Amino acid sequence: MDWQSFAETPLQSAEDMRRQITDRAVSDGEFRSLLVSSPKNAISQELGVDLPDDINVVVHESDAQTLHLSLPVSEIGEEQLEAIAAGRCCC
Repeated sequence: MDWQSFAETPLQSAEDMRRQITDRAVSDGEFRSLLVSSPKNAISQELGVDLPDDINVVVHESDAQTLHLSLPVSEIGEEQLEAIAAGRCCC
């Protein structure tokens, strides 16, 4: 299971959940500390759900000198997979 499919419930989308967690972390220093030190516990506390064991949560605190980009998982095609399996470059 991935974060997106876990988070898409009739009540909230993944983006709504992210926004709720971020808003709480901005306004509540104690929650922010918990989110940094124990993200799954903080999310469970805020959203009232338990995240599956196979979901990893990484929290980054931003600063003015750092840009964080989050890239989606890239799917590779069958042809690329065969090339990799055969030891050929698929670039």
